[in-house]
Amino acid sequence: MAQRISKNILQADGIFWGKAIAEEIIRQRPEKDVYVVSSGISPSGPIHFGNFREIVTQHVVKRELEQLGKKVRFVFVWDDFDAMRKVPAGVDESFAEFLRKPLSAIPSPTGEGNWAQVHERVFEATLKEFGIETEFLYQTQAYKSGQYDAFLKTAMQKREVIARILLRHMSDKAKAAKEIVEETYVATFYPVSVFSSWTGKDTTEILAYDGESTITYRCLETGKEETIDFTQTHQMKFAWKVDWAMRWALMGVDFESAGKDHNSPNGSFDVSSDIVREVFEAEGPIGLAYEFIGIQGLGAKMSGSKGNAVTPGQLVEMYEIPLLLWLYARKLPSQRFDLAFNSEIVRQYSEFDREIELLHKGELSDVRVEALKVAGADMTPVNPIPLRQAIALGQIVQWDVKKVVFMLTSLQMDYNQASVASRLQKARAYLETYNREEMVALREEMNTGYQATLTADRKAAIQQLRQFLQSGEEQIDVIEKEMYEIPKREGMDEKELKMAQRAFFTDVYNLLIGKDTGPRLSTFLWAIDRQKALELLDVS
Repeated sequence: MAQRISKNILQADGIFWGKAIAEEIIRQRPEKDVYVVSSGISPSGPIHFGNFREIVTQHVVKRELEQLGKKVRFVFVWDDFDAMRKVPAGVDESFAEFLRKPLSAIPSPTGEGNWAQVHERVFEATLKEFGIETEFLYQTQAYKSGQYDAFLKTAMQKREVIARILLRHMSDKAKAAKEIVEETYVATFYPVSVFSSWTGKDTTEILAYDGESTITYRCLETGKEETIDFTQTHQMKFAWKVDWAMRWALMGVDFESAGKDHNSPNGSFDVSSDIVREVFEAEGPIGLAYEFIGIQGLGAKMSGSKGNAVTPGQLVEMYEIPLLLWLYARKLPSQRFDLAFNSEIVRQYSEFDREIELLHKGELSDVRVEALKVAGADMTPVNPIPLRQAIALGQIVQWDVKKVVFMLTSLQMDYNQASVASRLQKARAYLETYNREEMVALREEMNTGYQATLTADRKAAIQQLRQFLQSGEEQIDVIEKEMYEIPKREGMDEKELKMAQRAFFTDVYNLLIGKDTGPRLSTFLWAIDRQKALELLDVS
């Protein structure tokens, strides 16, 4: 039976989930000198951030095992000996000629390396950027070197055992749909595929096996037959559930999380757990099902095959790495959460900044502290500029860091200066790449339609502002004070004054940008083209 981390362990009060998993692994396997956690991905396209939950979960457990004084290996497996099953969206259809060939045998669209290497190199650089340390195992290299030969031979000799394992995890409905006759299925089953010597594709069928390492197969495209010793030619690979089990046996994997689909009853994890025990006579890992991650603001589910995969690089354009890691670490792996390309990210930054503030005040529980430490967030600066402020100020000075620092100083906003440059970059990507509809720009022409709605008193207030700006005042705090003084009238109480100020600001925004609201008005008036502002505010 497959081993999994129970919900009771994962949800234990007062203990960080990563530590709870690490302690359970040690409890179940106390005698190990080195613990192994593992992940694996097929580099068939850009690696999207949905895969990252698995990697971060393994990374967190590795760290917690190390915190408990254990030696740990994190082995990341590149399934680059997998066959290409379809041409991804956005790739020239001429690549259809390579379908069913190993990913490592297909040329790169960029002309450098092969198809698999293009995606492997990008993702490996991302892991390094995130500070996630792994060993890499490349399946093509492992198969070609003969590293898996003994396992291939074992699986071929026990192919009927594997077939019966697959059948007992298959529903009657599924068997009927595939028109499976069990004894025929067992007699004809092979747990491998063979890449043709003539086409390089896995469109082949095995005709005979001698019980050792020799098979005869037929290439379905050419009709040719060939007898090979698979320990010499290395053109045979496991079906993936068998491959998964084989890796566990080879490396002695102790922990591997996987998506909830793989961890459903009679799913891939259950099947591979039986195979590793009954075929390879080894212990499988302790598993954990993780929930999938959502994306807000793009209007489409993450999918590499559809060409809309969200890559780590895209998210790092807007997210600081400690914030991203914290979003994963603070939630149980079984809990869903969303990453965002819309205004939700502003809320996430605000929540993160508040958590850092509480950390430095010593007001967080141990669980929340550990989630921040895992993400490296305990080393981030206190009192960074809020992302909302960076978006508002950055765009009106064309993302000039020095001007933003000057504005903040003038307004007596004492934010950490090191954070300004970093967050202006994130704010610019948020606004210019993904949320252009939120960008603020001066109108090209006067808003005569809005002018026509202004009363004489409201026009007088606008003219008073215009006269003030004609003076050439360049001090933001002086502009700020004037903005609040202009709407004042004798006899107003506090409530009436606030209403008048709000209405005045609305008039100014509509005349300048055609909207009811916008960036902080004093800094906006300081930063924009003064002559253009005077033209737009002319309501005489």
